[in-house]
Amino acid sequence: MISIILRLLVLTAGVFLASYLIPGVNVEGYVAAFKAALLLGVLNAIIKPVLIILTLPITLLTLGLFTFIINGLLLWFVGYAISGFEVAGFFPALLGAIVISLFSILLNRFI
Repeated sequence: MISIILRLLVLTAGVFLASYLIPGVNVEGYVAAFKAALLLGVLNAIIKPVLIILTLPITLLTLGLFTFIINGLLLWFVGYAISGFEVAGFFPALLGAIVISLFSILLNRFI
């Protein structure tokens, strides 16, 4: 249980970092960032594995780089679903997903 809460906090911090670094990704407060991180975590746990299996041939052809596209699309969807969290387009979503992924990988290695 504590591990899930820590990962959610790391994801929330990653959302804030992406909004700070990437123009086009905007967060209007802690509650919006937490909601965005929660929805992104749920989508990554449930929808992302299905999308990876459905796009397996493309993922294999691109040597796994297509997963960044999937992450960007999921972040873009979260921008539409959560009020207070905005993603201006696909390329800010892609860059924001890369920032969030790298930040989460880095911090989860230390936790």
